[in-house]
Formats: sequence, C-alpha cells, structure tokens
Amino acid sequence: MTARVSKLIIQIPCLNEAATLPATLADLPRAIDGIGSVEWLVIDDGSSDGTAEVARAQGVDHVVRFRTHRGLAAAFMAGLDTAVRLGADYIVNTDADNQYAGADVAALVQPLLDGTADIVIGDRNVATLRRMPPLKRWLQRIGSWVVRRVSNTAVPDATSGFRAYTREAALRQTVVSDFSYTLEQIIQAGRKRMAIAHVPVATNDTTRPSRLFDSVFTYVRKSAATIVRVYTLYEPLTVFTAAGLSLVAGGLAISLRFLYFYFSGAGSGHVQSLILAAVLLIVGFQVLLIGLLADVLSANRKLTEELLYRVRAMEAGGTPLGDPTRTDREATIRRP
Repeated sequence: MTARVSKLIIQIPCLNEAATLPATLADLPRAIDGIGSVEWLVIDDGSSDGTAEVARAQGVDHVVRFRTHRGLAAAFMAGLDTAVRLGADYIVNTDADNQYAGADVAALVQPLLDGTADIVIGDRNVATLRRMPPLKRWLQRIGSWVVRRVSNTAVPDATSGFRAYTREAALRQTVVSDFSYTLEQIIQAGRKRMAIAHVPVATNDTTRPSRLFDSVFTYVRKSAATIVRVYTLYEPLTVFTAAGLSLVAGGLAISLRFLYFYFSGAGSGHVQSLILAAVLLIVGFQVLLIGLLADVLSANRKLTEELLYRVRAMEAGGTPLGDPTRTDREATIRRP
C-alpha cells in the first residue's frame, strides 16, 4: 500500500493585488524538504482589478473568489476551510504584497514537521524595521505586549500575518472579527492551550501602504476593541468580576464617606452621595450576576466550538481527534 504524502498549501488573501501578486508568487517555494507537495491557494476578496485572472495566469493551483469585499478575516477563514477540504496537512498564510520573504516558508513550517508546535508565527523583529514609521513600530510592540499578557503566550510579533498551521489547528480556528484575524487568533489559540512557536523571518521592501486601516487611530481603536471583545469571550467571569467589584468598591467608598458626615451631624447635606452609592452598589451587583451568566454561556460556547470542529473535520474528510472511531494511522503526523 502506497504511503500518503503530506501536503502544504500556501494561502494568500488578496484584494486588488494584480500588480503585486506576481512578485509574491515568484518568491514562494514549490518544494520543501519534508513535504510531499506544495500548492498555492489565492482567496480573491472581491477584487476589481482582475486579481483572480492574474493568479490563474501565474499558475496558482486553487482560486477562491468572493463576489463582494468581505474583509481580511473572512478571506483568511475561507482559505483555511478550503485548504483543509483540499487535504492540506499544513497551511501557511502570507500576504499578497510580498512583505514576507518566501524563502522563510521552510523555516516557518519546520516546528510543525518536528511536532513541537500547532501554530508558528513569523517574527519580523518589529523594533528593527526601519521602513516602518516609529509611531507604528511603537504601537506594534505595545499591542504585542498586551496580546501576550491576555493570551498567556510568548508571541513577539502579534500582528504578523506570516503563519503556519497544522491541519488540526486550522480546523479549530473560529475567527468572529470582521477587521483582522491576527490578534484574535493568537488569543484564541492561547486560551485553547495550543502549542505556539515563533521563528525569525525576513521582510521585503514595502510595495504599497497598508489597506487594512486608514489611520493609526483607526488601527488602535479596532485592535483594542478586538482584544477586549475576544478576551471577554474567553474570560467573561474575570472581566465582569473586575468591573462589578470596581463599581461595588466605589459604592462602598462613597457610603463610608456619607456615614462619616452623618455621624458628624452633617448627613443631611450629603444625600446625593448616598443615592450615588446605592446606584453604584446595585449596578455593581448586577454586573457580577451578568458575569456569572456569561460564564455559563461561555461553557456552552466551548461545546459549540467543539461541535463546529467535529463538523468541519468530517466535512473535510477526516476524523476528529478524540473520536473513538479514529484510527492510529489518522492520529499520527503524515509524512512523505
């Protein structure tokens, strides 16, 4: 019986990248040691410049095209779903503007081949990227520090889109943001206790400005909202307990202040403080109750994610991990 060779699919989300896509593809490998076959997948996010046609002309193996622009996160998830359906054992995601050096794909997938990681993220060493404006470099480093704290990971470059996934890790991705996948995916993977590694990667010269956001303020606002939303999704009790106890503490402090004036004989002039304290205490206890309810819903969310993973695994022609019908051969890492 012939052993099945392993497959790597390099996916490239695109939006009007007809001008930069040829250089990006020319930089990508067609063969990697330890991988049986390497294929390319382009996700055309509603481009109007003929990106899909350029991809086919450049020899791209698979093209997925959206009729309208749906956003980077949607294109990323569509790429993962398509790749696993096409039988990919490993998936690499890269940008279409040729930002990342294609020669580093081999280094990116090596921890996956070694069996030491589920996800590998390319580290651009943002502090040394002189082509990136100083303010943006500083914000990138601050953002990565926050993501490391929230996700309990050690990823130095949280916004890097140069990433590699095992098949199982790809099946477990459930991005809900419509802005970007980078931050949410790290927080999610960290909370799911996936093995995340990072390797240094090189970058090419900038070919165009970023299209993900129109200003630094927009980037900070949307990134902060994503971090808060995703962390709340996975740690609702922690978030709501902190908020509720803060309100209760404020109410208690104002109550003590009122009691001080009351026993000093000046309580009648501080009735407003008493009302404010009562409001803060009531709202604080309500927030704590909401936190308990959110924690219960979080347990249901985990069950839903597990169900979604199993459905996606079966649709992709595999057997979910932990399934009693899964064979030993399916449970091992497939190599050429």
